[in-house]
Order: sequence, then C-alpha cells, then structure tokens
Amino acid sequence: MTDAIINLETVNPIEFFGVNNGKLDLLKKKFPLLKILSRGTQIKLSGAPEHIEPAREKIELIVNYLERNGHMSENYFEQVLGGDDAEIVDHFTERNPSDVLVFGPNGKSVRARTANQKKLAVEADKNDIVFAIGPAGTGKTYTAVALAVRALKNKQVKKIILTRPAVEAGESLGFLPGDLKEKIDPYLRPLYDALDDMIPADKLGYYMTTRTIEIAPLAYMRGRTLDNAFIILDEAQNSTELQLKMFLTRIGANAKAIITGDMTQVDLPRNQRSGLATAVRILKNIDGIAHIELDEEDVVRHRLVKHILRAYTKEHERENPEKKQP
Repeated sequence: MTDAIINLETVNPIEFFGVNNGKLDLLKKKFPLLKILSRGTQIKLSGAPEHIEPAREKIELIVNYLERNGHMSENYFEQVLGGDDAEIVDHFTERNPSDVLVFGPNGKSVRARTANQKKLAVEADKNDIVFAIGPAGTGKTYTAVALAVRALKNKQVKKIILTRPAVEAGESLGFLPGDLKEKIDPYLRPLYDALDDMIPADKLGYYMTTRTIEIAPLAYMRGRTLDNAFIILDEAQNSTELQLKMFLTRIGANAKAIITGDMTQVDLPRNQRSGLATAVRILKNIDGIAHIELDEEDVVRHRLVKHILRAYTKEHERENPEKKQP
C-alpha cells in the first residue's frame, strides 16, 4: 500500500471537489481500487503504485486546467477522467489552440470540445455541405453556429443564414399572436442563444438589422438563391423531402451549408416522411458533401444527459428489437 499527497493550493478546492463533493465522487468512481480522501487543500491517494500514477496524472491535468480557467463543469470533469487518448489530453491542456473556433464577448473561447465536434469543424473547412447527425446535447447546432461566425469574422462569407422548420406551427404560423418576428422567435430561440455566446449584443443587433445575420423559418427560403453565405439548417429531421430538396438547391456561389438533425426526434405528422434520412442516403457519395455522426460520447450538456440518452436507447431497443435506433 502506497500513499500520495497532492496539493491543491493553487486552485479553489470547491472547484476541484465540486458542490457536495460531486466531482470527488466522480473521481472515486473512476478509480475504485484507490482510497481517496480530501483534506483541506490536499487530496490523499492510497493504494497500489500502478493505480496511483494514472489517478495522479488525471488530477494534475484537472489542476492545470483550473489554474488557467478557474472553473471546470462536472461534464468537463467527467470527460477528462474518461479520456485516455492524446486528443483528450491536448484539449484539456490547451496544447491544441486550433480547437478554438471563435472568441466571443469578453474573450470567451468557443471551442470544439469532442473528437466528433473537431471532425465537424475539419470537414466543414474541406466541404461545402456537411450533414451533422446526432442526439440532443452533442453540440451540433452550437458548433455549426461557431463555424459560421468564424467564417463571417474572417470575411470568408458576407452573411449568415440560420433556419429551421417551424413544424409545431405548421409552417403557416398564421394562428399565432403577434407580428412575424414574435410568431417565429420561439422556434428559433436556440439559434439566438448560440449567437449571444459568440457576438457582443450591440454588434449582434447591428448584424440583425442589416441582415448580415438572418434567422428565418425554412418555409421562407423558397425561391431564394443564397450566395456568399454560411447557411445552417437546424432540426432538419423535421423537414419533408421536398423542403430539404428545396433548401439544398438554394445554395449559391461561394456558400457553405451545415445541416443538423436528430433522427430520434422527428415531430412531423405520421403521414409525412422526414427528408433528412433520404438526403443522407442519396447524397452519401457526392464529392464535396461530408457526413458526420455524433453520439452520446459527444454530449456536452449536464453529465446526466449522456446517461438519459443511453436509457432511452435501451428502452427503444427493448420495445423494438427488430428495429435498432440510429
């Protein structure tokens, strides 16, 4: 039995141990063969040397991150504990600055956090159209918006167009109260939230007023030609085959498009087929079109979201053994 003492004097112990020792509990679950105790600004590891060393490396990695950033969410904490490859280490030690997609207000860095998010960024640079498919919380929309903002800031495009099907309002929107903006805002709010993280409020207001950044329902794309633009179609699983074909044929010269969707959350009426699955299938081998599949390992929301997704997947497969969930 060997003991090792690690000092946490350079970081806030509450940030390391978590509220009600939530992060410490995650550390203990990761290394069940060790006895791990917290003592003020120290952490004590007791166990076999071959078990202590990997734990020490993870703890030092977390401490280095906290020294630079001051805070690490439980989700980040769990990711760094679970990551054993060099790519994860590079991310948390910030030795890979290319992960930063854009700098937001007050110097906040928006970065690709997972391997598949990084792959999405790479493929978006190389291809004009990218399909990003995956469950909720995997950062599809957020990463796509960050790439669009980066392209605008670098003057690679002249405008950003963000769209999604307003399926809950039947696309007509007529029966909802208020003017057009008030009718569609509830369905486009996730896109506004992402932009708020990346562009100062006054500048974002200017971009919206000058239509440099445009947010609109998918139905309003009909008849347009979108040149010199970075276009994002979000929640594409709720578009019909005709709508998705219409969207894809709007793309003009010097334009890029990212289409995001989650095939497990289709809200279309039962008699309408989602156009996303068809598009992914028939456009699979076209040069210039890339396909990225994100999964539960890419979830960047609360750490429990990953476990929730797994539980629902298992339940779906139990009820439908002949039909595996994508």
